[in-house]
Amino acid sequence: MKILSDLLAVILFFAAYSYTKDIIIATVVALVVGVLQAGFTWLKHKKLDTMQWVSLILIVVMGGATVILRNPVFIKWKPTLLFWVGAAALAVSHLMGKNGLKALMGKEIQLSDGIWRNLTFMWIGYLIFMGLANIAVAYMFTEAQWVNYKLFGSTALMVVFMIAQGFYLSRHLPKESE
Repeated sequence: MKILSDLLAVILFFAAYSYTKDIIIATVVALVVGVLQAGFTWLKHKKLDTMQWVSLILIVVMGGATVILRNPVFIKWKPTLLFWVGAAALAVSHLMGKNGLKALMGKEIQLSDGIWRNLTFMWIGYLIFMGLANIAVAYMFTEAQWVNYKLFGSTALMVVFMIAQGFYLSRHLPKESE
């Protein structure tokens, strides 16, 4: 359910763009939805996690710059910045001797420190790649193609990464006793 919630702003951005063919209007929709989602989460849980704050700040700043300056380059950079902030956060936590993924998911799954480290490196690489892919599509293709990539391409790449991660994890999960 959380993944659908995370994709809601992207889906509505895509829908608005598909209907209007205007990236400024689509950005307004994403901006409003992003702020409303953060507000709803705040009211429900009385907090936002770090990446929710980063995402909120980026949509307000980059979306706001797109709308005010009527320049889509800012909204096109927003996903890249979000991916790279995530990669940087994981890298910094690793360099500080902590594991950000384990802190987030350690209660859900029991893995050795080496496996957590490998997963962290996989995620850092994936997030850097996703940022580069977003910028490549934004500058090498049309605006409409970038909008399609934002929903379909990046989502497909995420699914492929999750499946690959699942295969990797399946070899390292503790075996259940029969």
